[in-house]
Amino acid sequence: MKFCLVIAMAILPLLASATENKEYVILLHGLCRSGRSMIPMGQALTQAGYKVVNMEYPSRSAAIEKLSEDAIGGAVADCQSRGAVKIHFVTHSLGGILVRSYLSRHTISNLGRVVMLGPPNQGSEVVDKLGSWWIFKKLNGPAGDELSTDKNSTPNKLGPANFCAGIIAGSLSINWINSWLIPGRDDGKVSIERTELAGMADHIVVHSAHPFLMRNRTAIRQTICFLGNGKFERA
Repeated sequence: MKFCLVIAMAILPLLASATENKEYVILLHGLCRSGRSMIPMGQALTQAGYKVVNMEYPSRSAAIEKLSEDAIGGAVADCQSRGAVKIHFVTHSLGGILVRSYLSRHTISNLGRVVMLGPPNQGSEVVDKLGSWWIFKKLNGPAGDELSTDKNSTPNKLGPANFCAGIIAGSLSINWINSWLIPGRDDGKVSIERTELAGMADHIVVHSAHPFLMRNRTAIRQTICFLGNGKFERA
């Protein structure tokens, strides 16, 4: 009897920790990318104890509102059906605008925190300059057309964050043509300044180019920090 009690006491903490681990993270990739681009981030989040849903969506096929409904609605329902206690989001580029769009129309009762990597929260000058070119439209689809800096563009009409948002901007560019079109420091797609969002909880800059933010070691570490604490790590 005493032996059984000792075994039970040893196992119970393990069972408790397993049942308590009900925080989910939905990953959303950027424009013209796929879920594969988010795999390193997903692996790190899994190791940190989160359950990860790496959402694949056809980013070039539709406008932002439809993409957000189709991708996020299904992912949230999936997490909730699995008993999620909290649902967080980690996004790259366009993925962050999808989350803003979705949350402007829907409430997630168990919403956690949102980390955005290189989001064009105030649009991008690249779209201002190149958006009318047929090759741009062909490559980026309807959603790409919505990402200008115009006051009536989708990102600028969505309003302040109504959720706990942490934003990671990049300061390194490997696309000098795009950077020539963007005033100030940028990541080759969007300026640091235009990643900012009214109502955000925190904002940091890492030395990374836009296409690599989601696999940058510092960005990954800071993402995990924000999801756990609601703020980024400061030196």
